[in-house]
Amino acid sequence: MELIDLHVHSSASDGTLSPAAVTALALETGLAAYALTDHDTTDGVREAVEAAKHTPLEVIPGAELSALYGGCEIHILGLYVNPESRSLREALEKLRADRARRNDEMLALFQRDGFPIARGDLEQGAPGQVITRAHFARALVKKGCVSSMEQAFQRYLDHGKKYCPQKKAFEPQEAVRLIREAGGFPALAHPVQYKLGRAKTEAMIQELTEMGLMGIEVYYSSHTRNDSLRLKELCLRYGLLPTGGSDFHGGNKPDIRIGTGRGGLRVSALLLEDIRKSVGRL
Repeated sequence: MELIDLHVHSSASDGTLSPAAVTALALETGLAAYALTDHDTTDGVREAVEAAKHTPLEVIPGAELSALYGGCEIHILGLYVNPESRSLREALEKLRADRARRNDEMLALFQRDGFPIARGDLEQGAPGQVITRAHFARALVKKGCVSSMEQAFQRYLDHGKKYCPQKKAFEPQEAVRLIREAGGFPALAHPVQYKLGRAKTEAMIQELTEMGLMGIEVYYSSHTRNDSLRLKELCLRYGLLPTGGSDFHGGNKPDIRIGTGRGGLRVSALLLEDIRKSVGRL
């Protein structure tokens, strides 16, 4: 069975490998395809696609857009998006400017309280990338302020903590619209992570479907077999297509491997047939 991974991050956002290096790893792993879905950016897509030229690997252009649903941050994956879509690029550039202001605020809060973190520690030698909470966590570990990235999040960076002010995000309807306008396939990422419970999760999926959602990430690194079965049932109930991915981040999530997640993930390339068909890619 040919395997794919439809949820992968690079150093264009909060992964640790360059887009070209992610492509090389996907080839080494033997994947038939993977989607580069960096947070709120498509900047790494061109490099990733270029690195796959003259190989059997398909690199699917994508992005993972942040949205707020009833005060809860959710993520919408966009697969097969046109990275040159004007509406998508303009919206992401505006969001990026808002995030830069938030990062300045977070950095000032840490520095005011004596944490030895500078902007260069966040950029990690790659200015211009999308800075996320993972960059702050990595800097805190490097400076010896915490022993692990998990501890950094627990103490300082989880939502609602002093050093984590609310970030700007899309409305769900806007995120779905932008992906579809860019020719892409919008899918709700890792629904179980939002901890809304079964009834609220289904209500959210029903609302998002009415907004134009086309899929659900049924197979995911932290989903149990029962989680995946329930999400597959929701796909059938609402006419959505299943997707699956590891949420690979390289060294920022060292227990997650591309293509296999934490060891049990297997996403069949057969899923791509219906997804391609739904966006006119066949």
